[in-house]
Order: sequence, then structure tokens, then C-alpha cells
Amino acid sequence: MKLFANLYDKTLLWSANKQAPKYLGAMSFAESSFFPIPPDIMLMPMSLARPDRAIYFAWIATVFSVLGGLLGYGIGYYAMDFIFPWLVEMGYGAKLTSAQNFFDEYGVWVVFIAGFSPIPYKVFTITAGASAMALLPFIIASFFGRGARFLLVALLMKYGGSKLEPFIRKWVDWLGWLIIALIILYIIYKTQS
Repeated sequence: MKLFANLYDKTLLWSANKQAPKYLGAMSFAESSFFPIPPDIMLMPMSLARPDRAIYFAWIATVFSVLGGLLGYGIGYYAMDFIFPWLVEMGYGAKLTSAQNFFDEYGVWVVFIAGFSPIPYKVFTITAGASAMALLPFIIASFFGRGARFLLVALLMKYGGSKLEPFIRKWVDWLGWLIIALIILYIIYKTQS
């Protein structure tokens, strides 16, 4: 079944659309505060389709991700008591507790690391607000963490994407089903522990 190959081809087509930068900005903003899908899903094919604009796309993702991070910070700062039961219900309760422990121990470095890593960044933006972390260090750490991540993705696609593209196209269905299987195994493991 060529489900992922078809989605991959459609994503490449959408990423070449002249409205794609707006969608990338919106997705980057939303992912930093409440949306579950990372903007890399759009940034990668956009940078692959238009390598000449890859750094521009990384810049869009960074700026709007930091702005979305400010929304997440505001949610944590002003509404944590109200949204905490909902976050626990959505499965983020333990992650928020872990994030708070990281904040207590490492401070601003947690925001930088969360911005760069695949850890759900929104958990840390909300926790930063709930912890009343100083806003300027939060913004600086977010900018450099998110910027480094998106620039790395864009540059990998710009300079290596054309070489990787045949490999991606050949194995995209296997990789897609493997990821789904890993997610299912992770869910089973978490429900049993």
C-alpha cells in the first residue's frame, strides 16, 4: 500500500505552493503552544522543493515558533490553574511535572534544549509561564534553540536533500509504517507500565 508515498508527493506539491510560507508560519506558531505536529513536517519538503529559499523558510519557522512560544508562556502564566486538568487528561501531566523539575534544576537551558530537541516544546513554553520564568531569557533561549533546529533542518534539506530524496521516496512507505508501529508499541508499553 503506497499511502505514505502519496502523502509525501502531495506534501512536496503543497510545499511549492506560494501560500506555503503562511501555512508554515501558522503551524510553527500553533505547535509552540497547543498543536501536536511539529513544523519540520512542512519545513523539510519546502526546503527540498525550494532549496534557494530554505534559510528563509527556517527564519519563518523560527520567528513564528518564538511568537507561539510567547502564547504558550502566557497560557502557563495566566491560565495554568484552569488548563491543568485538561493537560493531565491529554496525557501531558507527567511531562509538565518533569519539565518543572528540569526548570528548577537547569533554568533557561531547559528552554534552549527543548527548543532544539524533538521534546514537545509547548510543554516547556507553558511550564516557563507557569514558573514565571523571566521573559527576556525565555525569548532569547527560544530564539536560539528553535532557530538552531530549524536552520539545521533547512540546511540538511538544502545541501543534502537532493541526494536523500531518492532514498526517501524509495523507503517512505516502510518508514511511515515503521513509525506507526513504534508509536503503537510505545502506547502499549505506557499503558502497561
